[in-house]
Amino acid sequence: MNVDNLYRFLFQHKNVRGELVQLSSSLDQMLLHHDYPLPVKQLLAELVAATSLLTATLKFEGDIALQIQGDGPVKFAAVNGTNAQQFRGVVRMQAEISGTSFRELIGEGYLLVTITPQQGERYQGIIPLSGDSLTSTLEAYFAQSEQLPTRLYLYTDFHSEQCRAAGFMLQVLPVDQQKAKADFDELVILADTLTQDEMINLEAEQLLYRLFHQEEVELFTPQTVSFVCGCSREKCSSAIVSLGKDIINEHIAEGKLDISCEYCNSTYHFDSADLTTLLQQL
Repeated sequence: MNVDNLYRFLFQHKNVRGELVQLSSSLDQMLLHHDYPLPVKQLLAELVAATSLLTATLKFEGDIALQIQGDGPVKFAAVNGTNAQQFRGVVRMQAEISGTSFRELIGEGYLLVTITPQQGERYQGIIPLSGDSLTSTLEAYFAQSEQLPTRLYLYTDFHSEQCRAAGFMLQVLPVDQQKAKADFDELVILADTLTQDEMINLEAEQLLYRLFHQEEVELFTPQTVSFVCGCSREKCSSAIVSLGKDIINEHIAEGKLDISCEYCNSTYHFDSADLTTLLQQL
């Protein structure tokens, strides 16, 4: 599996929808210039897969940001995703990594979900971390915010040549809740048999047939998932201008100003001549 795609699917005779995301090269691009410990890479990859699944539930143009904050070695982990399935992510640590589980990395904390439509009001939800996995916290988020039974599965594989991750989601449709819940419970029993190898290595059609061969499943055209940082020299220039004349003059006196992007680790260098040109815009 060397493609990065999100797949949506529906059951013809069940009131349940589903999504599958498989990631590889996009994770490589995101992690290329970061020296995170392996457990942190795995956590961030899970968060990317989860963000892709959640972003796919949007019925409008906009984006979703998932942020985990805790008192453990990982102080902050965040992924931003758009309805176009473009993402970027970052982790900040405050201590050496000594464990590998979700709670050993994060400790006590919460998950912040921010949904920002291009038109309309922004929504934020805060969910205390529950259980010892990202999936249990996200399932609690769906139960609290959308009140729709949801089952999530997240897996990563960092032992091959490429970084790989996959996410799978089943969710009740907002119709005839009693029947939908019965359908959901039946399908979850089958989905619980999913293995890491199947989710990461099988083609979407093969995976769905193996799980649900007795069901009629409609699989929609996949959507490409990609890492897009979004930083640029132009954006850095605008940020410098916003600092004001005094601060810009201080850096002119120092001879330079370097701005680094925490998402991709690119560094933009501005010398005195560049800063003087920007100062003239004020």
